[in-house]
Amino acid sequence: MADDHPEVSPSTEPVVPEIPDLATISESALLDLRLSQLPVRIEGTWLESKVAQLHHELAARNIRFAPRCYLADEWLTPEGEPVIGIPFYLAHPRLIALQKKMMLEAEGDTEEWCMKLLRHEAGHALSYAFGLNKRRSWQKVFGRSSEAYEETYRFRPYSRSFVRHLDFYYAQYHPDEDFVETFAVWLTPGLDWRTQYAGWKALDKLMFVDKLMASIAGKPPLKARGRQLWKITSIRSTLGRYYRKRRHTEAEDFPEFHDDNLRLMFDTAAAKDETRRRVDQLLHAHHKALLTSVSSWTGESRFMVNQVYKAVLQRCRALKLVTGDPETVAVLQLSSYLTTLLMNYRYTNRLRGSAKGKG
Repeated sequence: MADDHPEVSPSTEPVVPEIPDLATISESALLDLRLSQLPVRIEGTWLESKVAQLHHELAARNIRFAPRCYLADEWLTPEGEPVIGIPFYLAHPRLIALQKKMMLEAEGDTEEWCMKLLRHEAGHALSYAFGLNKRRSWQKVFGRSSEAYEETYRFRPYSRSFVRHLDFYYAQYHPDEDFVETFAVWLTPGLDWRTQYAGWKALDKLMFVDKLMASIAGKPPLKARGRQLWKITSIRSTLGRYYRKRRHTEAEDFPEFHDDNLRLMFDTAAAKDETRRRVDQLLHAHHKALLTSVSSWTGESRFMVNQVYKAVLQRCRALKLVTGDPETVAVLQLSSYLTTLLMNYRYTNRLRGSAKGKG
């Protein structure tokens, strides 16, 4: 007897993808997920209240602009677009933990840090929304936005011409960053920037931003909406590939960056080996002389030389490196290594000496 109901081919049935449980999924399975598959959103998380706080801070200054925020692959404001991308990993505790494991830190994972970054990105979005960076007065104070962004930048750690909002003297990176860092300081509730920056040249920039914001107070933005570029829902790369690429690009930021070179120069301490000198002790004993000589040879600031010195010292200590060479020979090796790194940095802006502007 024939079946009155036609057989449905399995291939024609809609396939509903299984939503992964980020709290229980294994790390290997998590790394195999595409960013576009991550079941995360801003709504319903702690990020929602941070975005609302940003909008409140802007409204309290009579700025009629509430930039739309979305989950992206990193902190960003696409050029020319008045929107803010927030890193996807901040939307779930499991992803924050993975980010810390893979990249050593999860940028913006505390409420204070998150608000600092949101105020910074809001400066970019506001500039695009009102066309601020196209004004001659803006360019006279901060420079031109058309200046190229280099992969890295040089900064003067003791300069009083720039505000200090985010770490690593970010205001010195580019004219746009100078403005948004100044704006972020101006926007921060309860911050008495007039007192904090009294006597600094940066105060003139803050006063300019204060007048600039008064000029747009109560006015609607020229451009209120923008394209949400690098949104995670459109990124098909797996988390595994994403982190492999990030770790390669940011290799210099990881402690093990120096390990291979240091192991070629020195040995690992053997048990009860008292015949060899610990390399970290040599570095510590010759700290001042190394800073002075390497800075003199390379032309780099003692501040920058000291940053590299501290990283090398930490790895020599962690690897328990020793040397049987005469002290003068070992110190010469260390000074040569530091000099090579700093000369690479001087001419390429990278310690490993890759061409400027390339990853």
